[in-house]
Amino acid sequence: MVRQSNQQVWKVLSVFTQDGVLMAPGAPTATGQEQLKGTYEYVFGALKLDLKFTIIEVTIDKEYAVVRSESAGTTTVLANNQAGPDTYRELFVVKKENGTWKIARYMYNKTK
Repeated sequence: MVRQSNQQVWKVLSVFTQDGVLMAPGAPTATGQEQLKGTYEYVFGALKLDLKFTIIEVTIDKEYAVVRSESAGTTTVLANNQAGPDTYRELFVVKKENGTWKIARYMYNKTK
């Protein structure tokens, strides 16, 4: 389980810029790779997320883009294996670095 969690963390970190920011509801803002790493280690160690994302809008301007999405699915708390439905809305600011789009800012909240 820990090995899978670490692989997930490294995959997620690879899509963020070095100074990436995550603003999650009810949590401190995570800024930079080290704080993002700690946040995602916690998330993947505590939860199993099975969400489907739907892109609502994309606006691109040179080296930046804004992506608005919605997601829905199931979240399972690993400590007690309790699962329930979840829905979110997300806002991403992505930046082109060395020809690759990466997440510079990510904010989300629950819709229900």
